[in-house]
Amino acid sequence: MPHKRLFVIYAGGTIGMQSTASGYAPVAGYLPQELARIAGRTPGFPAYTLKEYAPLIDSSNLQPAHWNTMAADIAANYDSHDGFVIIHGTDTLAYTASGLSFMLENLAKPVIVTGAMVPLAEQPNDAEQNLVDAFHWATESKLYEVCVAFNRQLLRGNRARKLWGAEIGAFGSPNYPILGRVQGHHEFNPALCLPKPAAPFKAHQINPDLAIVGLKLYPGNTARMMEHLLQAEPALAAVVLESFGAGNAPDADTALLAAFASAARRGTVLLNVTQCISGKVSDSYAAGTALSRAGLISGQDLTPEAALAKLYFLLSQPRGVLGWEDTLPVNLRGELSAS
Repeated sequence: MPHKRLFVIYAGGTIGMQSTASGYAPVAGYLPQELARIAGRTPGFPAYTLKEYAPLIDSSNLQPAHWNTMAADIAANYDSHDGFVIIHGTDTLAYTASGLSFMLENLAKPVIVTGAMVPLAEQPNDAEQNLVDAFHWATESKLYEVCVAFNRQLLRGNRARKLWGAEIGAFGSPNYPILGRVQGHHEFNPALCLPKPAAPFKAHQINPDLAIVGLKLYPGNTARMMEHLLQAEPALAAVVLESFGAGNAPDADTALLAAFASAARRGTVLLNVTQCISGKVSDSYAAGTALSRAGLISGQDLTPEAALAKLYFLLSQPRGVLGWEDTLPVNLRGELSAS
């Protein structure tokens, strides 16, 4: 690995957990100790500065406010380090990778998020290899985005999803090719990666108190249930609707569509994404255009994680000449495919 210095955030997660009387739990000080051992026996391992969060976060306890802390830590160490590694629990790792991808504007250095399905304390595990890979990718001089390193693959952060709950290869990138892989050596395709920005780096903060909710359509959810949520006071800031197939909803349910239209008039941002693992929202079906007419904006092939993160980011910024309605359909950080 090149002689570079990395800044490492250890946020928590399975990777540094140990067995306790009440089950696996993160243990302060354990992962930094093990990481030093890994560095000592790995030729060319880069120098690093590590910040261990206190308390460590079980990723199911992660909140959007934690993204602000991470973004601020990266900003404070941006000029003095060549790359960044975030060690994180897997359950909400894709949300954090997506959130930071938007918050870190004009990123000209790699930020690699990783974790593990099996902790370092157990043998065999995937933790050590994921760490070695993440540290390697974080030294890559031609990588200018937030990525996920997992199971010998490099994924764009805002395209990554946790697809399997117990598999070592838990993460995938259903709507975009992987950026790199390890096949004897670390290789990646710069043509698939974001270009180096010309403008200065800027780290944004978000408003973690925004009322943004995710809803999933399913056979049987009624307009009354939706109305109860959509007519809450004060009005919701935004809703990510996971609709059927290519962005479809029951167009015969006029009361449901009316509830969405009413929420849109009240100022709630309604974003439509598919609940399918892969695919995009389109206007191929009448059942899909019904949602558009009710005021929902097409999320195209945004993942639900990226959709939520993008809304937090856009709705937290001061309104300029271009508002959220202009920028929401625009590809900002490689999160959307060309139409």
